[in-house]
This record gives sequence, C-alpha cells and structure tokens, in this order.
Amino acid sequence: MLRVYALSCGSLEFDRRLFFPAEAPGTPLVAPVSSYLVVHAKGKLVFDTGISCDALADPAGRLGKRVASLFAIRSGAAEDVVSQLAALAIRPDDIRYVVNSHFHFDHCGCNASFPRAQFLVQRAELAIARAERNRYNAKDWDHPLEYREVDGEHDVFGDGSVVCIPTYGHTPGHQSLRVRTDKSEIVLTGDACYFCRTLKERRLPARAFDKAQMLASLDRLEALEKGGAKLIFGHDPEFWKSVPQGPQPLF
Repeated sequence: MLRVYALSCGSLEFDRRLFFPAEAPGTPLVAPVSSYLVVHAKGKLVFDTGISCDALADPAGRLGKRVASLFAIRSGAAEDVVSQLAALAIRPDDIRYVVNSHFHFDHCGCNASFPRAQFLVQRAELAIARAERNRYNAKDWDHPLEYREVDGEHDVFGDGSVVCIPTYGHTPGHQSLRVRTDKSEIVLTGDACYFCRTLKERRLPARAFDKAQMLASLDRLEALEKGGAKLIFGHDPEFWKSVPQGPQPLF
C-alpha cells in the first residue's frame, strides 16, 4: 500500500523581503525545510534531501559566505533526512529513488547520503548545474551518484501513482511530485509554490530564473488543486503546522 511521510529537516531564517519584495526589509521569516518519503510496493523514494549536516557546523564553509549571510540555519537535533528516516527504521541504502525538485542547497544538501539510489532530475536542471557558470554549489550535488535525466513528466513506478511533473521557472528544471491513490492525491510542490499566498496572490520573489514560466507552473498547480489534489507547499510555516509528520503518514 502506498504511503507518504513528511520529514522535518529544520528551518531557515531570512528576511521576508527576499520572497515578498513589496514588503519593507528587516522582518525575519522562519520557514520549514522538508523532505518526503514515499513507500511504494516497488521501492522507496525520497523527495528532496534537505540541508547538508556540514552546514550546521560551518555554514559559510559549506554554503559560501553570501548564502550563509542571507539564510540562517535553524535546525535542531535529528532534523536531517537521514535521522528522520532512521526514526522510521529506514536506512539510506533502502532508498531506491531520490527525486530532487532542484539543486538549491536546502533541497539537495544530503544527496551524498544516498549512494545506492538513482537520482531523478530534470534534464534542464542537470544541464545548468553542469554548465561552467552557474549559481549552484557543487558540494551539494556533484558526487559519484547515479543521476538519471528525465524530460518533462516521468512516471516513476510505471503505474501512474508517483509522477514527476515539470514546474519550471524557479530554476530551469524545477519539478514537483504528484502522488496518487484511489482515494486521494497530493502534490509536493517544492519551490514552485513556496507559500499558500504564493498561489493565491501570484507574488513572486525578486529573483527567479523565469517568472513567466513560474507563473505558468502556478497555473498548473492551481488546476491540479481544482481537480482535487492537495498541494503541499514548499516553505509555508503556518501550513507546515497542519501537515502530519513522520512517523504519522500524510496518507
């Protein structure tokens, strides 16, 4: 039977103006960082791997001075994907697939912890990460791992229950994950939709790879929601309070 678990991977504190440009600077926002475990009859999947544990001890050394100055890590003990999985009696080697929504540090920081998994990443995301000039940190993703390029929608297990869906715009190859059973459907939006108000108000951050694409992705997510899917927003602190977290399943 299909199961999905939300895993708490700490939080980040930053100036609200980074994501709400119209607001006055200087007001902090503490946003959750999450990962998700999908348990399918054909294998276990992790969606996003959170922040590297190395960043807790040395933020500037792991993330770089600029990123560390913008985002303060607020994570407690065992708030990392490996510890969260261990609480469910699951080891990294038990994971068959990892789906990275994209390659920002809070979504792929623990990729190296899953050396036996196949990583499903959009072709455009891998292309920009491998380009000579890019804004990604190679320490997060550039490891001897099995990266499999997917292009557009990808049915992970071949039965329509777990599907990578392209939601480009935040980055060139951002993707979300749709998980469906006979009774319910959720979409893990990643950073295609940070907050509930992002969907309602269509307010985008000051920086996005392609704002037109991001707005089109929000239209797609809204259509899925109107079709009955429950959206799980990427970094919404108020919404996160309502999300059942492991060991309790989302469904």
